[in-house]
Amino acid sequence: MEVYNAIGRRKKAIARVYLQEGSGKVTVNKRDYESYFPTGTLRYVVKQPFETTETAGKFDVKATLTGGGINGQAEALRMAIARALIQIDEELRSPLKSKGMLRRDSRMVERKKPGQKKARKKFQFSKR
Repeated sequence: MEVYNAIGRRKKAIARVYLQEGSGKVTVNKRDYESYFPTGTLRYVVKQPFETTETAGKFDVKATLTGGGINGQAEALRMAIARALIQIDEELRSPLKSKGMLRRDSRMVERKKPGQKKARKKFQFSKR
């Protein structure tokens, strides 16, 4: 039984995924993904690659998530699972690519500049 691994990133979140044939169990940081991701929306995001490729329940996923927030981690995990599925079967690439699961979303938080309150917000201007 071969193990496929892949990495997904979103903002500051990094997901390392190990995919192997199994019963569809998803483990995130040694916890079940349903307890790790509290909302149904995030759980849907994680399961999206399997539903798109109609491989739900065929692979076990062990994932290690670091950095970022919970939304970024869910999207990084989605990308990593999609990349691992492509390693298994190259024909799954077109449905995953058409749904945008292979595209790295590079939008990051803009840095705070010196002499300003935040990245774009300035300190209040006083004329007198």
